[in-house]
Amino acid sequence: MEHCLRQTVIALRIADRIGVVERDRVATYYTGLLANVYCHADAHEQAEWFGDDIAVKHGSYEPHVFEFLRMIGASERGLARARKMAAFPGQGAALLKSMYDTHTRLASQFAARIGLDDVTCRALRETYEQWDGKGGPRKLMGEEVSLPARIVQLADLTEVAYRRRGLDAAREYARKRRGRNFDPALADLFITEAEELVAGIDAASSCWEDVIGAEPSLTRFVGGDDLDAALEAMADLVDMKSPRMSGHSRGVASLALEAGRISGLADDELSALHRAGFLHDLGRLGISNAIWDKPGPLTPAELEHTRLHPYLTSRMLAGVPALARSRELAANHHERLDGSGYPRGIGAAQLTPADRLLAAADVYHAMTEPRAHRAARPESEAAAELRSEVRAGRLDGDAVNSVLKAAGHRVSARREWPAGLTAREVEVLGLLARGYSGRQIAERLVVTPKTVSNHIQNIYLKIDVSSRAAATHFAMQHALVGSFEGR
Repeated sequence: MEHCLRQTVIALRIADRIGVVERDRVATYYTGLLANVYCHADAHEQAEWFGDDIAVKHGSYEPHVFEFLRMIGASERGLARARKMAAFPGQGAALLKSMYDTHTRLASQFAARIGLDDVTCRALRETYEQWDGKGGPRKLMGEEVSLPARIVQLADLTEVAYRRRGLDAAREYARKRRGRNFDPALADLFITEAEELVAGIDAASSCWEDVIGAEPSLTRFVGGDDLDAALEAMADLVDMKSPRMSGHSRGVASLALEAGRISGLADDELSALHRAGFLHDLGRLGISNAIWDKPGPLTPAELEHTRLHPYLTSRMLAGVPALARSRELAANHHERLDGSGYPRGIGAAQLTPADRLLAAADVYHAMTEPRAHRAARPESEAAAELRSEVRAGRLDGDAVNSVLKAAGHRVSARREWPAGLTAREVEVLGLLARGYSGRQIAERLVVTPKTVSNHIQNIYLKIDVSSRAAATHFAMQHALVGSFEGR
């Protein structure tokens, strides 16, 4: 918790001590905050190899390789785990290598989408590079790595060492990795001034207003369409958590917006509803893919974990007053009229028309998407289920009617696809984005695995990516996945 805030404070203190120019200071600030923003992009694959994607992130900061390797196949037993461990040197190592490119590429693209400058975008692309050239993805060496990236990498790793083992351990960590991971001059600065660099870090990073106040040049304010575009970028970010949720938040936002128009919501409430659709599942990031991607029934304890995600969404947005109304709506999207919902169990008297619309849009959209324990349900079944929920007193009849009417006005089939993709390649990309393997795609499309492999190679070449996670991101950005895309 608060790791990125803490590393940003440390990074800015280092930047100030060496007197960086203003553009580099701005880039240091935003790189500190966003360096790990897409570390969940391949959480699905991480969970397949290590069991708990959140635990493996924790373990990845351990200095001993054994601490990391012992998690391979942690969710498996016996022969299944032995097979996974045997396969890891080839398949698993390739995944780890691709993470360098996937995480930094998507973080840099995210920064560009929300309007940050080229210096910041470059630094985010280089956060895994190392001084000795053994990082990735481009094996940059020494001062080929931008100064903001070098500062943030030092702040990142020493912050963890300090928090877990204390000041002397942080100094020793910087000393051991001097000239390897770290710029020697920056490492020497940290070793000499570590006490001052981490002084009061708990207080400095625990107050969101203070972190905002530390922004070097807080001159750009967003609202209207620009704010919607930033929130849409956040929606795509969240939906990378699991391939079965690809395009979900963007789709719910579009469906809820159209349903709100049909129901006659006032403009300000309509805007808040649309933004809540983008944000409603932010809290999913705090729950392991070992739960989201579990193919069988969840245990009572696992169910309780999933029921935390609306609460986590609310907490993540608590420091943004301009989104207060959207935060309320997002927090209530799993509440029900009869009080049977979660996380608070509130009932009809406390649920506004916009609350009811978002809940209905989320249920409809989720049912028409695949989940780990079931296939996507046909739209006719989803509509029947929504009407059943109305009869049971859980969903609002007017809200359901508006959502179903909105879902009935569907976008016609596309004839011109982005990046020169063919209709068949779009079909393959959609299944790939949902987490289907090449063999499963072949079975669904009644073609050979070799044909699917060729399609995937062509897709990757056309859209300039090298991993499923990056391909999924492209599919979501171009509305090629998700059952409802607004016009």
